[in-house]
Amino acid sequence: MSSRAAQGSGTIRKKTVTRNGQQYTYWEARITTGRDPGTGKQKQRSFSGKTQAEVRKKMQAAAVEIETGTYQEPSKLTLAEWLDIWAAEYLPDVKPRTLDSYKTTIKTHIKPALGAVKLQALKAPQVQKFYNDLQKSGVTVAKHDSDGKIVKKNGAKVYETVPMSPKSIKNVHGVLHKALEQAAEIGYIRVNPADACKLPRVEKAEIKPLDSEDIARFVQVISGHPFENVYLVTLFTGMREGEVLGLTWDCIDFENGTITIRRQLMRERGKGTYTLATPKNGKSRCIKAAATVMQILKQERTKQAEARLRAGMLWDNPLDLVFTNELGRNLSAQTVYLHFKKLAEKAGVPAARFHDLRHSYAVAALQSGDDIKTVQENLGHFSASFTLDVYGHVTEQMKKASAERMEQFIKGVSGA
Repeated sequence: MSSRAAQGSGTIRKKTVTRNGQQYTYWEARITTGRDPGTGKQKQRSFSGKTQAEVRKKMQAAAVEIETGTYQEPSKLTLAEWLDIWAAEYLPDVKPRTLDSYKTTIKTHIKPALGAVKLQALKAPQVQKFYNDLQKSGVTVAKHDSDGKIVKKNGAKVYETVPMSPKSIKNVHGVLHKALEQAAEIGYIRVNPADACKLPRVEKAEIKPLDSEDIARFVQVISGHPFENVYLVTLFTGMREGEVLGLTWDCIDFENGTITIRRQLMRERGKGTYTLATPKNGKSRCIKAAATVMQILKQERTKQAEARLRAGMLWDNPLDLVFTNELGRNLSAQTVYLHFKKLAEKAGVPAARFHDLRHSYAVAALQSGDDIKTVQENLGHFSASFTLDVYGHVTEQMKKASAERMEQFIKGVSGA
């Protein structure tokens, strides 16, 4: 009959150790958790504590897990080590720019605060404190002036500490939660400690579209500007900045008056080069554009043909982009934005952002009678409910106007 301890059985004993000439007493429980499949030797786990009751409680909890089949051997991985594994092995379908963003978040925020913690030892209160500290202490970022330019002193960037916004904290949480969720799925941890955390409330940013008068002034101000057609196409189609700058001639169907959006221009981090990537939600879409938009694009085609003749051998447009500089190369998003800010100020809307052109299109489309599904598809939103959430205030105004029209109708038919 074997004398070896059965799985789930254990022992408790009192131990004494000497440190720096002084004796310390503690209790230790040791439990058999199973056998090594290769050698057949027992695998044991020990628990220590100040009292016998404390270690007995730990041992009994482990025994229950062993009995029910839920016991897990403690992993020696630290959170930092697991994050490296997760980023390298579990994100094959993530866009390069998104992956870079994840890695930056891990390196800049998560690792310095929690990286040294053992993966299995990470608890919800630690993660909660991490989020709270981000909100209190803030983050160090490069300082920008009112035009969006990075401030420099003696050639070096100037940095400042600013509070981390609730949305940024939510983004950090998103990365950490995804990594921990994967760890739970493969059995490294039983539960995701980030599940129980409370995040600061994200206030919905108020959108500030240009109204009809603003648009009229803006259109007048940009007349003749090198980027005039970039701004006009954005304003009258609702394309995102990367989508309009990444628009290629093969996506424009002049015969049917449509624009297919299947790419966006993105700058590769750390390289200074640009590449075409799929749109934000990964899906292409087709816009039935207004006749004026198609006419603007025809003008741009003529303009580009003339620029190509002037550039001769220097012409370089390998991506076949619609909007380029005088030598055929892609436009810089930063340059387009800085020019936009100056023009917006001249038009009397200095607070306007480039993205507000997209908002302006959406609001104008809804107010002119487009149904929410059409606007959602033209904007490339994931769902109509998201579009409603963003532009719900517009639909409320439309409902009010509808009620007023109905009131006038009722008065007309009733003779009141």
